[in-house]
Amino acid sequence: MPEIHLETLYKIGNSIDTFAPGHYARVFEAQDTLGKPCAFKVMRNEHLTTDGTPKWEALAFINEADLLNRMAESSAVMRLYDCGYLSSEEERPRGGHAISFGTDAESFKRASLTYAEKRWRPYLAVEMLPRAENLLYLMKPNTPGTRWRLPTEEGLDLAIQFVDMLRVAHSRRILYLDHKLEHVYWDGRTLRVIDWNSSKLIEGNDQVLANQIQMDLHNLCVGIFYPIFTGLSPQKGALMPQPAGQEEVEARYGDVNHLDFGVEPTLGAALQALLEQGARVQIPNADVFLAGLERVSVDYGWQAAPDPLRDARRQMRAGLAKLRAGQDSIKDARAIFHDALSGEEINDEFEGELRRLLGKINEMLNARVIP
Repeated sequence: MPEIHLETLYKIGNSIDTFAPGHYARVFEAQDTLGKPCAFKVMRNEHLTTDGTPKWEALAFINEADLLNRMAESSAVMRLYDCGYLSSEEERPRGGHAISFGTDAESFKRASLTYAEKRWRPYLAVEMLPRAENLLYLMKPNTPGTRWRLPTEEGLDLAIQFVDMLRVAHSRRILYLDHKLEHVYWDGRTLRVIDWNSSKLIEGNDQVLANQIQMDLHNLCVGIFYPIFTGLSPQKGALMPQPAGQEEVEARYGDVNHLDFGVEPTLGAALQALLEQGARVQIPNADVFLAGLERVSVDYGWQAAPDPLRDARRQMRAGLAKLRAGQDSIKDARAIFHDALSGEEINDEFEGELRRLLGKINEMLNARVIP
């Protein structure tokens, strides 16, 4: 592969990770040579070495490229477009050279020592997902005492899609591990999951894999499902970005073996019990978890539910779609009023009215029923 100018490959824009910065990398919006948008993920400068040996943060890029290829057929997993190395040591790369391996993770791996010696940083170009669909961005309140949770209908849908993704991953001996809201994107219908750099391919014996599968499901229940159904952190506080180093990933929820649903008593008892099983590391595998979710979902009009309950579920879905569309329209109106407020020649009276309307809109959005 030839080394070429970075700008020949990518036009790199602004950072897109400021609401949840990661340990390994900075992430920027970018466009490739054909104008296709992507998220450009480059290792942080502080992880470069002077002895020619890549640190584990650099190796995490190789790991992620490999796992994204292994999981490429799963619709819930973000797409890998390219992997390579670049020479620029600027936080936002703006010049220098790069070498691209496309989706060839094995060649990317073989080149790691060569480019560690040259102090080139690894990068990945991956699918760009809308920030407005990131669950931490959607659910983290701006004002104290406020919380939002997904409606149970949507939460069950997300949970079934997530566990099905893990079923595929576990069948390929892959553990996701890094369960936190900032890695989850949801538009009301479709799940997408990013950041597989802390995930693992387990090559040990089957008992080791089985034990770690149970911990992966535990982390899912504690780190993702508890927040989406309660609006709270499993550490019983406000939602916040979670630490991202490998040691933190593996220890993050190790001391959580009970989930307190007192804040959300309307959540169905059977669903609470299933998630509590996961928190107690009592769900052996994804197939058992899926079967449990399917049993719970019948109470909400899914699958084998009686026809009247299934009809009610269709109405629930239609109503939720209207709520989402309405909230989007309110946000659009807010953006229009903000644009009007930036006008150079508006008078004090007009500005006052715009600010009054914006304040009421913000109150309305803070009281919304869907994240």
